[in-house]
Amino acid sequence: MTTTVTFERQTKALIDDLKSVCANYGLGNDGNEFKIITQVFLYKFLNDKFVHEVKQLDSNLATADNWEVELKKYSADDYEMLMLQLSESAARLKPNQFISSLFERQNEANFAEIFDNTLLDIAKENSDIFSVLTEGGEKIVLFEKISNYVTDKRDDFCKAIINKLIGFSFEHIFHEKFDFYATIFEYLISDYNTNSGGKYAEYFTPHAVAKIMASCLVTEEVKDVTCYDPSAGSGTLLMNLAHAIGEDKCTIYSQDISQKSSNLLRLNLILNDLVHSIPNIVKGNTILEPYHKEANGQLKQFDFIVSNPPFKLDFSDYVADLDTKENNERFFAGMPNVPKTKKEGMAIYPLFIQHIVHTLNHRGRAAIVVPTGFITAQSGIEKKIRERLVEKQMLRGVISMPSNIFATTGTNVSILFLDKANTKGNIVLMDASKLGTTVKEGKNQKTLLSDAEEQLIINTFNKHEAVEDFTVVVSYDQIKEKNYSLSAGQYFDVKIEYTDITPDEFEAKMNAFQSNLNSLFAESKELENEIQKQLKGLKYE
Repeated sequence: MTTTVTFERQTKALIDDLKSVCANYGLGNDGNEFKIITQVFLYKFLNDKFVHEVKQLDSNLATADNWEVELKKYSADDYEMLMLQLSESAARLKPNQFISSLFERQNEANFAEIFDNTLLDIAKENSDIFSVLTEGGEKIVLFEKISNYVTDKRDDFCKAIINKLIGFSFEHIFHEKFDFYATIFEYLISDYNTNSGGKYAEYFTPHAVAKIMASCLVTEEVKDVTCYDPSAGSGTLLMNLAHAIGEDKCTIYSQDISQKSSNLLRLNLILNDLVHSIPNIVKGNTILEPYHKEANGQLKQFDFIVSNPPFKLDFSDYVADLDTKENNERFFAGMPNVPKTKKEGMAIYPLFIQHIVHTLNHRGRAAIVVPTGFITAQSGIEKKIRERLVEKQMLRGVISMPSNIFATTGTNVSILFLDKANTKGNIVLMDASKLGTTVKEGKNQKTLLSDAEEQLIINTFNKHEAVEDFTVVVSYDQIKEKNYSLSAGQYFDVKIEYTDITPDEFEAKMNAFQSNLNSLFAESKELENEIQKQLKGLKYE
């Protein structure tokens, strides 16, 4: 029986093969390589998912020597009936759109046009379920014209791609869950999650951080809940959250200003059996134009919110646009200071925190990655936000993470946890900064947490345990007394060690101190006399 390890190896080999094809046609490290790799991989996945499902619906297809020949025997009505039985997570395909059909046609004239039109037709016919929306209501469909990315030999380029897709099938791994697909997804975009890959590093949260956030948010079984990320990126946080809850027990909502990251999130949802949430994935500016609203126009409120928002962004030109009654309610602590120069970047994360507070429902929980400086700032918008969290009694706790937990930034980060049901206090403040092992990642240092360290953080936080020099459990009143600081270190007990000694030992120590002081004073006197003597000897010439 083929193991998941084998399929993981084959899948990674397929991704490498596709990257090799791109390199052979002058697209290696090209900005368009990302689009080609992800779209072709998605076509392969949807094709095999379709084949898997139709074989489940018709045993004749499952046992046939050639399932495609058997499927072509269906009448138009029977084929339509079969399509109606497919699950929501499967794209509807026609026989001429299968990879095997394109493989058989690869020697026809204008094969690049055949290939492109096949993908465009699939995108059009499945746009209702698989399209990402823009904030203006436009649909971003599944596929574009792949061959347009090469300047010549387009037929050969598309032939090379289709020949890489025919070698193996995903059919036998669709029962796998999050961990398998998370590994594949990370490998798929690994080359684009670096500085050389543009801005993809902004969209990727380390798995350890995402796991800790999800595990500390979901502490009991829930169902039929809504999950939201206002700065979703590729969806790592949302995938971990959905996995902790159960993919069939939650609905995902998101918004992100980047079309590229929204496309990545769509792919992540397809891989992780969350296709039902794709219509809720929106490309747009959450701060300026939040998309998800109720019928009465009020912003939708959610059960769970996760976010790793951008810390700084050139947003100063839009501050005036936010001066409305509705936004004054949403941004209760006000606007961050506009920097003197645009190069500095405006601290935009406080706007995301306020937006999250505003969009949590009455029982809602949230986990937000923030710069560690936020938890101790003594003035300004940051302190006003902390005051509101205490005033409204909606704090769950803070975990201060090790430095360099994100390899792409030197900023120390903490995770801020909100819980609107935590009105009695019992707030956990944790200093996990000493955990982890430092490794080299490219030119950067990165701190990695072991599985045991991740579990230590999760278990201690969820049990509300006070552990010496690691965690404290405090009340809202205690936080007020500490000027609203959320840093665990400011609540740790100051220890003074006492040692019992006899009177003779005490006298001996004091005599030693006295003798040492007398010696130092004598040396000081000699030095003073020597300096005065030298000064008197100086003459002007």
